[in-house]
Amino acid sequence: MPRLKKMDVDILWIMPIFPISEKNRKGSLGSYYAVSDYKAVNPEFGTMNDLKGLVNKAHEMGFKVILDWVANHTGWDNAWIEEYPDWYTLDSAGKMVSPFDWTDVADLNYDNRELWKAMTEALEFWVKEADVDGYRCDVAGMVPTEFWNQARVKLDEIKPVFMLAEAEQTDLQINAFDMTYAWELHHILNQVAKGEEDANYIESYFAKQDTSFPKNAYRMNFITNHDENSWNGTIKERMGESAKAFAVLTYTLPGMPLIYSGQEVGLDKRLKFFEKDEIEWDLTSPLIDFYTTLNNLKTDNVALWNGEFGGQMKRVSTSDDKSVFAFVREKDGNMVFTIVNLTGKKMAVKLEGEDFGGEYLELFTGDKNIFDAGKEISLGAWDYRIFYR
Repeated sequence: MPRLKKMDVDILWIMPIFPISEKNRKGSLGSYYAVSDYKAVNPEFGTMNDLKGLVNKAHEMGFKVILDWVANHTGWDNAWIEEYPDWYTLDSAGKMVSPFDWTDVADLNYDNRELWKAMTEALEFWVKEADVDGYRCDVAGMVPTEFWNQARVKLDEIKPVFMLAEAEQTDLQINAFDMTYAWELHHILNQVAKGEEDANYIESYFAKQDTSFPKNAYRMNFITNHDENSWNGTIKERMGESAKAFAVLTYTLPGMPLIYSGQEVGLDKRLKFFEKDEIEWDLTSPLIDFYTTLNNLKTDNVALWNGEFGGQMKRVSTSDDKSVFAFVREKDGNMVFTIVNLTGKKMAVKLEGEDFGGEYLELFTGDKNIFDAGKEISLGAWDYRIFYR
């Protein structure tokens, strides 16, 4: 935590801490999303007192802590299976079913309002007992929005919480959730990295977002997470030499950036999902300074703040908009001007328009730069520049 604090990280998202079901588990560890008890701590991680100590220390250091929550399904040895079988989805033969091919879990049926009460009480439990600050909610879109709406009211009655939905549904952000996953943007970045799409596709995405989501809706930007790492490949596998360029976009485009465990030290292996597989921590990695610098800018420059508190994105035209994505964000006299070459070739482009004019400092060098219309800038392959004032 001291290392993350020095990096200017604000929120700690802790993946599921609950006991993992043994019945029908996959692999030797099982999935941490197969919960056997919603009100217990996995003994491999410690005790309830250990968790309380972690949260208390985090709060002393200025962090917020959110827990990963699995409301759509339970493990097969969860007590609810025997005690409340009518809380589960049944097939035509009256047998409990799994969602998709997730055979290690049983699907919950939210047509039963008694389930709503029990699940809400479980959510309240960790806020009351361990003083956690909210939740990241797994496959939140597979659970009725009305459930989340009423649960949010109950949680906020205890204390104000922060809620992140692993979903991209706009209705979830009207009342229940502060932030949703920017899944579509993530997939676009992967496509651009592979040369399947060009820089203009990013502008089209944000034009759609501006009309779909409320202004105060936060979106979570990322180049990796636990699912992507395990199932679709490491950052290097998917993005190669372009990874830092896309990380820059996740920080400077509208949205809140995610650093997945190990991302900040160059983790380059797929972590096994159903086995214990430890991260190799290279604490000498230059990426630590890279992400620290981005975090500092995100914290200090109002133009990059989230939702309605930050500046809107304005695309800056160049002589090659298919290859280069340039944009400004401005708020209360604060300005951030980002230019990213989204190709693997060197190029020089002219900047067009007047939105970016003026004097800036370059983020990673500290050099002063003065920009006016028609200025030419040279960029290396997958190069990026961030200017601010």
